[in-house]
Amino acid sequence: MEYRLLGNTGLKVSALSFGVMTFGGEGAFKDAGNTQVDEAKQFVDVCIDAGINLFDTADIYSLGKSEEILGKALGKKRDKVLVATKLHAGMSEDVNDIGQSRHHIVRACEASLKRLGTDYIDLYQIHGFDGLTSVEHTLRALDDLVRAGKVRYIGCSNLSAWHLMKSLSISDKQNLERYVSLQAYYNLVARELEYELIPLCQAEGAGILVWGPLAGGLLSGKYQRNQQADPNTRRASWGDYGDLDIEHGFTVVDVVLEIAKARKVSASQVSLNWLLKKPGVTSLIIGARKIDQLNDNLSTTEWSLTPDEVARLDKVSQTRVPYPYWHQRKFNADRMPLAPTNVDVPRELVGAKK
Repeated sequence: MEYRLLGNTGLKVSALSFGVMTFGGEGAFKDAGNTQVDEAKQFVDVCIDAGINLFDTADIYSLGKSEEILGKALGKKRDKVLVATKLHAGMSEDVNDIGQSRHHIVRACEASLKRLGTDYIDLYQIHGFDGLTSVEHTLRALDDLVRAGKVRYIGCSNLSAWHLMKSLSISDKQNLERYVSLQAYYNLVARELEYELIPLCQAEGAGILVWGPLAGGLLSGKYQRNQQADPNTRRASWGDYGDLDIEHGFTVVDVVLEIAKARKVSASQVSLNWLLKKPGVTSLIIGARKIDQLNDNLSTTEWSLTPDEVARLDKVSQTRVPYPYWHQRKFNADRMPLAPTNVDVPRELVGAKK
């Protein structure tokens, strides 16, 4: 297993981490998976044996059951790994049991600690942006948790670039704990992260934890054009993430499958391998319903795409570049060291008229 620094913390995390949204199978997450304690222990053991040292969950996953099962599955192995969880979503009908107020943050942290069966959380992350609570208020509450020893690092998830930069700036000005990581959606059919958030994280020393690296299973190659999704799957109940151009998505999958066939590996491995080569990426959060799926994903780190294969995937997955990025790449590439690419942008992608 490869280990990478989590931003500028000095902490090393495995290039692949394990997300346990599939643990619990209750409420809105019943279609994500239904892994219970005994099977969860098998997943945890396989991950640890493979070198994974980061496990990610959230309080909202199966309304706390995911955290509870992870805690039991880890047992005495808790101190051998890093545990990350998240807060923000409403956990009850209580009008204040939601968001990022001090009231909710403190209560949510205490509840997560109890469910996880631990006295500290390695990485405590906000699960989105709370436009009703001041950023200063949220950061000070999180800073207090770190000072109290209940949390070791804080991170964020699903923020836009200005949300993240504002938070980092306030932390610097008020000497508060900084977000050390961003957990965000990124894969071959969703490359929006490359325009602002990856350069921002690189410039500010924040690690990037990728969720949805297989686009809800699309990049595993198991879906076909015009195929009805299995009604018992997450993809059928939640749909595709984001405003996905499904035809473009399957065009990307076609190339992924061609490379997978030539290399005698799975489409999932090709898709994950491509991500591991992208600048700024710290760890890919993989999930699985079955042990064989997990083992296949773990094999991703045993081989490497060639530069030509990476270029081929870069090209087929490229979509129209929005302004001002096409202008920056076209006319100012030599002054943009953190840009995702310094090659000329095709005229059809920038909307230029011939």
